[in-house]
Amino acid sequence: MLPVAIDMMGGDNAPSAVIEGAKRAIDELHAPLILVGTQEVVGPLAKEGFEVVVASEVIEMHDDPASSVRNKRDSSLVRCAELVKTGMASGMISAGNTGAAMASALLKIGRLPKVARPAIATVIPVPGSTPTVVIDSGANSEVMAPWLVQFAQMGTVYSRELLGIEKPRVGILSIGEERGKGNQLVKEAFPLLEVANSINFIGNVEGRDVMSENVDVIVCDGFVGNVVLKTLEGSMKTLAKAIFGALGSGEDGSKILDLALPKLFPILDQLDPDTHGGAMLLGVNGICIISHGSSSPKAIYNAIVTSMRLAEHDLAAKLAKSVLL
Repeated sequence: MLPVAIDMMGGDNAPSAVIEGAKRAIDELHAPLILVGTQEVVGPLAKEGFEVVVASEVIEMHDDPASSVRNKRDSSLVRCAELVKTGMASGMISAGNTGAAMASALLKIGRLPKVARPAIATVIPVPGSTPTVVIDSGANSEVMAPWLVQFAQMGTVYSRELLGIEKPRVGILSIGEERGKGNQLVKEAFPLLEVANSINFIGNVEGRDVMSENVDVIVCDGFVGNVVLKTLEGSMKTLAKAIFGALGSGEDGSKILDLALPKLFPILDQLDPDTHGGAMLLGVNGICIISHGSSSPKAIYNAIVTSMRLAEHDLAAKLAKSVLL
């Protein structure tokens, strides 16, 4: 298997969290990796025997995505994308600037044939059931109806290959389940999705269905998808804080917490976004995983696991076949 290129400089906790996650993947999985970063960061790793590529520049979180990719050509992020483009790596992972990660993948790796716009697919955990894939969750704030069909086709392949769902149910996010509900985009996309090839379209779904057993893939524009994602993240943090606060209050709080924690930890682990390691940019000719800016070593490790799995399944080739418009 070709190695995975890791941006060692991306993320709020870089490089320490990225190094720890990468070392764990190498130790436990014997994962083939290329660690890309400045001499200061990857030099010592090279002496330890890791495969490294030295980059002289870093794209910061506040940098403009398009101009930074053009102007910082020797940045760790751009070098990762070039490794995928030249066939030296099967995929790239970065917890850095999201816009720059997308721009570098588009400019260097390139789009798959027939794909109008790549989209970000995010795995949303559903305790007790298989996760839901939301696409697009931030790449395209404004879309056209035919693009949503392509998102559905790509999301179907992604759900099948990553989550093992043989025939994923696809819904379009709207303000009501009934046919005819929604804005102009939803109304235009609905009949296109009904007749589209290779998807199992079930109609409109609502926000309450995102974390339910009712649907496997939800398509929407990137503006709505990103709002949904960030709302869920904030809600989960608030809810967890409230639950632990309530259980730990009072004279018997510590005893109650001791009894409750073994039951709560498996659920919290399912809800932890680090469990899947990041979102996938679907529609480019290679694997591109965009991890959260605050990614922990656990997130980096799981992003590597996901990247290796998708490379084994030849995801890019299957995505290219799925987009039929």
